[in-house]
Amino acid sequence: MADHADVVVIGGGQAGLAVGYHLRRTGLSFVILDAEDGPGGAWRHTWRSLHLFSPAAWSSLPGWPLGGSETEYPDRDDVLNYLAQYEGRYDLPVRRPVLVRSIERTAVGRLRVVTDRGDWTARMVVTATGTWRHPYIPAYPGREALKGVQIHSSTYETPEPFAGQRVLIVGGGNSGAQILAEVSKVAETTWVTERPPVFLPDDVDGRVLFHRATARIKALWEGREPDMPTGGLGDVVMVPPVRKARDRGVLRAVRPFERFTGTGVVWRDGTETKVDAVIWCTGFRPALDHVANLGVIGPDGTVELDGTRSVREPQLWFVGYGGWTGPASATLIGVGRTARETVRRIADALGGNADRHAEGVTGAAYG
Repeated sequence: MADHADVVVIGGGQAGLAVGYHLRRTGLSFVILDAEDGPGGAWRHTWRSLHLFSPAAWSSLPGWPLGGSETEYPDRDDVLNYLAQYEGRYDLPVRRPVLVRSIERTAVGRLRVVTDRGDWTARMVVTATGTWRHPYIPAYPGREALKGVQIHSSTYETPEPFAGQRVLIVGGGNSGAQILAEVSKVAETTWVTERPPVFLPDDVDGRVLFHRATARIKALWEGREPDMPTGGLGDVVMVPPVRKARDRGVLRAVRPFERFTGTGVVWRDGTETKVDAVIWCTGFRPALDHVANLGVIGPDGTVELDGTRSVREPQLWFVGYGGWTGPASATLIGVGRTARETVRRIADALGGNADRHAEGVTGAAYG
C-alpha cells in the first residue's frame, strides 16, 4: 500500500518550501519529502562563514521576508534559522528524513514515488532536489595519484584544517573567491581558474545581478540582443571578505595546470608546484538520479521542459535547478517566481484554486 497526495514535492530546501507556500493556497493535498535530518536543504552543508551577496531585505522566500535592512548581508546561520521558521510559519507538511529512490509510472495514470520510508502515489510530482548531492570535479590527468587531501566546496567548512599547508583552490565564481579569502589567511594558496575571474564593481550586489539576468533572458525570449551591462550570477561579488583579500593582494588567479603528480601539479610550462591539499570550487550538476528510469534526462544532464513541466512526462515538474528551470531559480531571489508559476499551472491542470495574486517576495543566494 502507498500513501497518496495530489502533489508530492521532492526536496525540502528553498525551492521545495517556495512550492509548498503556493500549494497551501490551492486546496490540493500535498506532501514535501526531504532527505535531510533537519530544515535548511543545501544550506546545511555550506561553509560556516558564508554570507549572502544580497541584503537581508532581498533574501526571502514568498510571503515572509527575512528580517534585516538594505545594508545587512545575512550569514549561513541566519538563512538556516529563517528556513526552519518558514516551515513552521506556514505549517508545511515536510516529512524527513525521507530519501526518494525513484519515480515510476503506474497503470492508473499516476506517479509512484519510491522512498526508503514507504511509497507515495501522486497526480503530479514536483522535483526540487537541487544540485548539492551532485558535486562536479573535472577530469585531470593523475588526480588520483596526489597524496594530499582533496575536497569539494560542498564539504568545506572552515580554513583551520589547512593551516600551514600549500593549498590549490580550483574554480572561479563566488565560492572560489570566498573560500580563497579565508583559507589564504592561514595557508599558502594558489587560485586556479579556467579564465580570468570577472570582479564586479564594489557597489554591485545580488540585486543588480538578478535584474540583469532577468532582463537578459527576457531579451533573448523576444529575439533581441540584451542591451544591459555585462555581469551575471557567476561573476565575483565583492563582499567584505573578498574585498579584504584583494587588499591583502591574494585575489590573483592563474590558468589551469596540466596534470597532477604524487606530490603536486605540473604547469603548462613544465614547472612543478608542491601541493598539500586541493579545494575544488567547480560547481554542481542537477541531482536527478531519482528520475533516471523515466527517460526524461537529456544528454546535457537536464530535462526538456515546457516552462518547468517535463515534455516527456507531463506529470513531472522541476523547480530550483538553475537557468533551465527559470531565471535565477537556484537562488532565493529567483525561486519564488518559478514556484508560483509552477503551482498555478498544476492547479489549472488538477482543478485547484491557485492564488494568482500572491506576491512572490524574493531574495538572493550564495554563489
